Amino acid sequence: MKNTVNKEQDTRSLLENIRAWAYELGFDQLGVTDTDLHEHEVHLVNWLNNGLQGEMDYMARHGTKRSRPQELLPGTTRIISVRMNYLPPDARDADQVLEDSSLAYISRYALGRDYHKVMRKRLQALADKIQNQVGPFGYRAFVDSAPVLEKALASKAGLGWIGKHTNLLSEQAGSWFFIGELFTDLPLPLDDQSTNHCGSCQACIDICPTRAITAPYQLDARKCISYLTIEHKSVIPVEYRKAMGNRIYGCDDCQLVCPWNKYSKTSALPDFAKRHHLDDTDLLTLFLWSEKEFLKYTEGSAIRRIGYQQWIRNLAVALGNAPASPEIINALRQRMADTSALVQQHIQWALEQHCGN
Repeated sequence: MKNTVNKEQDTRSLLENIRAWAYELGFDQLGVTDTDLHEHEVHLVNWLNNGLQGEMDYMARHGTKRSRPQELLPGTTRIISVRMNYLPPDARDADQVLEDSSLAYISRYALGRDYHKVMRKRLQALADKIQNQVGPFGYRAFVDSAPVLEKALASKAGLGWIGKHTNLLSEQAGSWFFIGELFTDLPLPLDDQSTNHCGSCQACIDICPTRAITAPYQLDARKCISYLTIEHKSVIPVEYRKAMGNRIYGCDDCQLVCPWNKYSKTSALPDFAKRHHLDDTDLLTLFLWSEKEFLKYTEGSAIRRIGYQQWIRNLAVALGNAPASPEIINALRQRMADTSALVQQHIQWALEQHCGN
């Protein structure tokens, strides 16, 4: 990376311009921090040493690059961190969907377009605007796409604090937002780190269906429904299947109960509007999708990354938790003959919930 900014330039004025451009591009907040993540590195190492990452082997790759930005991108001295609200304005009430066990619950973040594409495009546009003013400079954009401690950087940049559920929380916006970064060599002034406002509240710990939040600020990913339905590629442990309820892609319980989300704001971007009625579709309809239909209706969506077999696996568990009906039992039995051994195990479990052993 090479910084070509004139050292005499008013960097505060530049940062004001960068913030203004960020808002123009649809970001809801922008902050700047340095590369020192020592405290967070200690937490990460302990978490990995305890095996709490489950099958997410990538969390342990790349050595210290995840917690040392200057190693990931040499020359980095500043991180520009941004957030973007994603809550769909027209989605059915989340609690209503969770209470109706015949419906499929999909995490609110996945109801619209894939956020990776939406945010990366805008981060590149932000970098282009900066370059138009200062000339060539060193940078690289990241959106959950490389070994980056995004929440730690966002917290240091003043975008929020890491809550007891380990999600980022903002006094102004709750937690329904995405974050992304520009690693850069620009000598920008730093923003103040956010302070923690969780207090004595532990609503997220109490509500977690699988008790995955084992202590304040400690998440055992192996128990987390978001992990089990998205990152976990193998057999879902039987002890967590009942607790999964109708959650087929992700889980929002710890966010739904958080009192800070009374300040959350819906997204103004059409990209994050619900698509294909995935906010309240019944489980059986989704279970009956062919692979071709799955690919069609999840095109441009974050959901597609789990693949069709994992999608059906998750739905089989949810159907095992749904009210029994001849239609569900027949669909499960018919699917048993034309699916993978992995999915068959979950279908068998679902049938046992309705028909016994």
